[in-house]
Amino acid sequence: MAVLSAIVITKNEAEHIAECLDSLSFVDEIVVVDSHSVDGTEKIAKRFTDKVYIIMWNGYAKAKQYALEKSTGEWILWLDADERIPPRLAEEIGEVIRENNSFSGYRMPRKAFFLGRWIRHGGWYPGYVVRLFKKEKGRFGDERVHERLILDGSIGTLKSPLIHYTDQSIEHYYDKLNRYTSLAALDLQERGKRVTALGMLFRSIHMFVRMYVLRAGFLDGMEGFLLAVFSANYVFTKYAKLWKLGIKNSI
Repeated sequence: MAVLSAIVITKNEAEHIAECLDSLSFVDEIVVVDSHSVDGTEKIAKRFTDKVYIIMWNGYAKAKQYALEKSTGEWILWLDADERIPPRLAEEIGEVIRENNSFSGYRMPRKAFFLGRWIRHGGWYPGYVVRLFKKEKGRFGDERVHERLILDGSIGTLKSPLIHYTDQSIEHYYDKLNRYTSLAALDLQERGKRVTALGMLFRSIHMFVRMYVLRAGFLDGMEGFLLAVFSANYVFTKYAKLWKLGIKNSI
């Protein structure tokens, strides 16, 4: 039978990590890569696995690639600390890896909760993500944020959703926004991207209209409205930081 490894990267995830790892009780191996957490994340993780590695932070993709290299399974399941595998999805994963099929990986719907509400619209659901793949077929890209899984071969689709408890508070959202936009701006700069004031404004307005109007985010109530506004601000801030990087480089 195929061996299934789960990989999770962490930094100060004491609030989430126990429930995340508990939902992985069905896998053969759990690999946790932690970046010097100071809130007890490492101690909690060691209750679930002896494969906890501490590394210096060098970006999301590199941390995930390191975890991938430390895993021994034929199949890899990767999660973020604020995600959970419910029982039905665990059963479905077990079923497909036992099959002799030609797929290199599987995508699954993701059921995301924002400020405690399941976001059904705005482009968030089903929001398919590829999280299960054959180790020999996959690797992570080198983006600083929103890292990509690069997969060789075809992708199947699972029916049961992954659960994502993202941003349970506005404070958490904006803490993350500041980190992510700085990293995203650096990625854009390395790709030679530039932006004007009009471009910043257009991109952020387009994001709001797409999420709230075209993809019916208004049906998710106040949470849907806030998410569309915050997402537009994310885009604006990312490109504002890109502009600032360009000013620094020109001095």
